[in-house]
Amino acid sequence: MRKNSPTQWTAVDRYFGDLFAAHDEPLQAAVKANRAARLPAIDVSPLQGKFLNVLVQMTQAKRVLEIGTLGGYSTIWMARALPKGGRIVSLEFSRKHAEVARANLRCAGLLRRVQIRVDPALESLPQLKAEGAGPFGLIFIDADKENNPQYLEWALKLSRRGTVIVVDNVARHGTVIEAKSTEPDIRGTRRCLEVMAAHPRLSAVALQTVGVKGLDGFAMAVVLR
Repeated sequence: MRKNSPTQWTAVDRYFGDLFAAHDEPLQAAVKANRAARLPAIDVSPLQGKFLNVLVQMTQAKRVLEIGTLGGYSTIWMARALPKGGRIVSLEFSRKHAEVARANLRCAGLLRRVQIRVDPALESLPQLKAEGAGPFGLIFIDADKENNPQYLEWALKLSRRGTVIVVDNVARHGTVIEAKSTEPDIRGTRRCLEVMAAHPRLSAVALQTVGVKGLDGFAMAVVLR
């Protein structure tokens, strides 16, 4: 195996995953159900799921907001770490995806801890604000990257001091450095990162990762006030 190659990254990621994020029956069932339903294969990796799980434990967030449910794989990881009485609100555009996610959460015994809302997130977020649903202690943004700047803006409106905001897939397989790109996902990601870096209410960082998903990355911020 050549050192510093994608093959090695994948092998190391799987080694870490086997140590820290081993799959049990509900997680395996969720992956199989997502494949059977032909959902896009864009779930977080097992190790990234465990990372979110540990973040929920670290923050002791009783209210978690997830923007982008897909089949509920990341939702399961986070719901398992909720403190007593904790709850996740997960926003999903696709009714089909939401149905698969509800079935997966039911299979995992976690459906009562999660509310899935089916609508474009930019419609659901103002509704949450109007309902007084926040503030949330942890907000995970993993939806269409074009709208990441708007999702970040709403995350700030639904946060409090100490809220942790996590944005997924920020490396865009390395294309995030293409300043002149006209691709909406790259432009949205870059603008989101620029706002995170400069916003006076945030202390933020971005990290690239390598592993079973290739070159990927997270941006994270804590709300200061």
